[in-house]
Amino acid sequence: MGLKQATAITAILVSPLAAADARDWEGEAELGVLKTTGNTEETNVNARLGLIHEVTEWRNSGDFRSVYSEAEDETTAERYRAELETNYKFDEHQYLFLRGGYEDDRFSGYDFQSSATAGYGNRFLNWNDRTFLDLSAGLGYRFNKLEEPDEDGNREEEEAIARLAAQFDYGISETSLFRQKLSSEIGLDENNVITESETSIQASIVGNLSMKVAYRVKHVSDAPPDSDDTDTETSISVLYGF
Repeated sequence: MGLKQATAITAILVSPLAAADARDWEGEAELGVLKTTGNTEETNVNARLGLIHEVTEWRNSGDFRSVYSEAEDETTAERYRAELETNYKFDEHQYLFLRGGYEDDRFSGYDFQSSATAGYGNRFLNWNDRTFLDLSAGLGYRFNKLEEPDEDGNREEEEAIARLAAQFDYGISETSLFRQKLSSEIGLDENNVITESETSIQASIVGNLSMKVAYRVKHVSDAPPDSDDTDTETSISVLYGF
């Protein structure tokens, strides 16, 4: 299974999102200052667009991020990331999901990283739309391309994966929200494990504007040569909800 197959899976994933009624979409635009450590160590400006569409049987979401900075006319950080997910809810708590992810980070040792997974999820706690716990598990496929060939002369990494993920949202008050997201994609052939965590707190400022503080960690158990296995990001951002 190669890049063409992964692209086809992503196209299938995008279809229900494209068909969704635009009137049912909600979202938030984020702009802020980002402090990174690991493969890049500096302060950058980051941007993000998050979208969500939810009706009785379907929940669709998209998350798009970018980080870019220059120093003395030289690019010092450049990363683009997209995640798309569609859920089919077959009762109040349980759902099936189809998810695709793509990341292009010039300073990670990868030309790009991509994955597609499908599986089962359960919203175990669902007190309200601001306080819940989602747990999901699935199987899929990962296709990455290295910037430089490995010791065997290969630039492509492809293998079956298992994905475990959790998201806990807690509405601290009517105007503030705590969120913890955790995911792990486990290679079933080469045993390369990519784990990501994001902890954030956001609070309303006025109207549709909010302030957000977030801390993200990404760990790659078998990172490319000359690349750090752990990257961290600390960000302070302003969000506009729509």
